[in-house]
Amino acid sequence: MSKSLAARIYRVQLSPTVAITAKAIALKSAGQDIITLSAGEPDFETPSHIGEAACAAIQAGKTKYTAVDGTKSLKDAIIHKLKRDNDLTFKETEIIVSSGGKQSLYNACQALVDEKDEVIVPAPFWASFPDMIKLAGGSPIIVQTGLESGFRITPKKLVDSITSKTRAIIINSPCNPSGTAYTRCDWEGLAEVLAKHPNIYIIADDIYEHIYWGTEKYSNVLTACPELRDRTILVNGVSKSYAMTGWRIGYSAAPEPIIKAMTIIQSQSTTNACSISQAAAEAALMGPQNIVREMCDAFKERHDYVVNRFNSLNGFKCRPCEGTFYAFPNIDDALNRLHFKDDMEFCEKLLEKQGVAIVPGVAFGSPGHIRLSFAASLPTLKKAIDRIENFTNKVN
Repeated sequence: MSKSLAARIYRVQLSPTVAITAKAIALKSAGQDIITLSAGEPDFETPSHIGEAACAAIQAGKTKYTAVDGTKSLKDAIIHKLKRDNDLTFKETEIIVSSGGKQSLYNACQALVDEKDEVIVPAPFWASFPDMIKLAGGSPIIVQTGLESGFRITPKKLVDSITSKTRAIIINSPCNPSGTAYTRCDWEGLAEVLAKHPNIYIIADDIYEHIYWGTEKYSNVLTACPELRDRTILVNGVSKSYAMTGWRIGYSAAPEPIIKAMTIIQSQSTTNACSISQAAAEAALMGPQNIVREMCDAFKERHDYVVNRFNSLNGFKCRPCEGTFYAFPNIDDALNRLHFKDDMEFCEKLLEKQGVAIVPGVAFGSPGHIRLSFAASLPTLKKAIDRIENFTNKVN
């Protein structure tokens, strides 16, 4: 006898990035020559001193449960990092360690969002934001941005999106997929609006903080607008900056009542993050930081190549970005010229005909775009864009 599943499962879908990457892996396993540029994962190895710290933790027997919200030593390292990099002061009771930045964001949504609450999500957005909000019972309010605003939500658009049901706004800066970073001036403009709405929380996803090459010093919402401290949840982690995606360590810094709520939620899901990964993350945050800059420099070199190549293709418009390892070109003109229905069909045919896996912009709330991860070697990127160029020149 068949039984229906919980209604919440029908509100969401499998992450498009995960789905496309899985399809690419399956094709590659079947013997096809596939270049996978769909996943957001640095191609560098985790620095050796971080792995050594993990091995030392195993040898020292640090293989038991930890406190739900993380080990004291890792929380101290996070506090040190926030002071060193952002000039922000937090207490241990204002920090929680989770199993990746994704769980940190999920916990925040579960702690803040009730049924019928609205959460403002500027598009393009990280593909999981809307579904996390839906799983908490809320409604994502998608606010379209574009090239004219550098893919940033403006104060005017923020004002127009706020209703009596608005509970929070969630912003990723630098942004996956657009690579846009909000400046101090951008944050201050948004803060002027939020000052009139003291019940709205800010969920700030800073996971790409150190993959940044903007012309001015990096600013997050609290470095620019400390007056928002009592309603901001900063989310970060070690996955992107330290090439530690598989280690699954993220963290949040927020007012103590919010951290307590997130800890309760986490206690009923994963409990603590992996003890060995916590030791590795501590070594990452407290160890030499020059490796972060070296990886960022490599990403910037790849960015320059990819953006220039895309802008040389007929029907492609690619904005130079301030950070991350993604290019997000608009391909509306190419779609029209080549008679494709949409960006989804373009990506499906590209994978089928040329063996290049990228993600359609519709997955990020911005149809008419594609996202390519340049977390791959320059020879691989050259080969991939050669295939894209060949595809757009030959397809009927």
